[in-house]
Amino acid sequence: MANESKADEIPEELLSFPCEFQIKAMGKQVTGFDDHVREIVSRHLHGGKILDLRTRESGSSKYVSVSCTIEATSRQQLDAIYLDLNSENDILLTL
Repeated sequence: MANESKADEIPEELLSFPCEFQIKAMGKQVTGFDDHVREIVSRHLHGGKILDLRTRESGSSKYVSVSCTIEATSRQQLDAIYLDLNSENDILLTL
């Protein structure tokens, strides 16, 4: 399965920075998954904060999704976040 990001699907001219942007990472339900996603996203915020973080389990509780809303400052920042998230074995899919 190829990992594609929501940012890749949005033409650059539709994004006007800074802007609020939601990043979603999904993976198997393991202890600390949400903290791991939060740490990865936070390292790219340069002192900024995650504006909203939501965690949702699948119906079977086998998988979990973590949605982080951030104040994105550039397309390069978003690309770096998605590259970092997609390099992790625990993260199966990003949107």
